[in-house]
Amino acid sequence: MDHETESELAEKYAHRFGQIATDLGFVTSDQVRKALDEQISNTLSARLRPRKLIGEILFENGWMTLKQIETVLAELFK
Repeated sequence: MDHETESELAEKYAHRFGQIATDLGFVTSDQVRKALDEQISNTLSARLRPRKLIGEILFENGWMTLKQIETVLAELFK
């Protein structure tokens, strides 16, 4: 996946991903908000690196498991 595509996906689906993850009880709205803030901060500070996906940030912080991310993605792309 090229950087532009990852960035477009991140922008298009980050809020929806967070909403589904919250609705399923995997994370809190505060954790999603912090992850979105981190996503924006990373984008502004490191223009050479593509934007991290919201699921990646939630996983790196230990707030979601890979299985939970897969579940959210399955719901997101139904």
